[in-house]
Amino acid sequence: MKVKVFDEGHEKDLEKAVNDFLKECEGEVIDIKFQVSTSVFGEEQVYCFSAMIVYK
Repeated sequence: MKVKVFDEGHEKDLEKAVNDFLKECEGEVIDIKFQVSTSVFGEEQVYCFSAMIVYK
């Protein structure tokens, strides 16, 4: 069993990264976990979109 972790600052970037990986993945996908976190840096709100793919 293997895992692949993605971390992007925008949801569309995460979507593209995951879709690109799935196109090339020759193994069986077991599960995909998704998470969003936010933080404040000064006046700016920062988002972190992440996903973990578990596959064989």
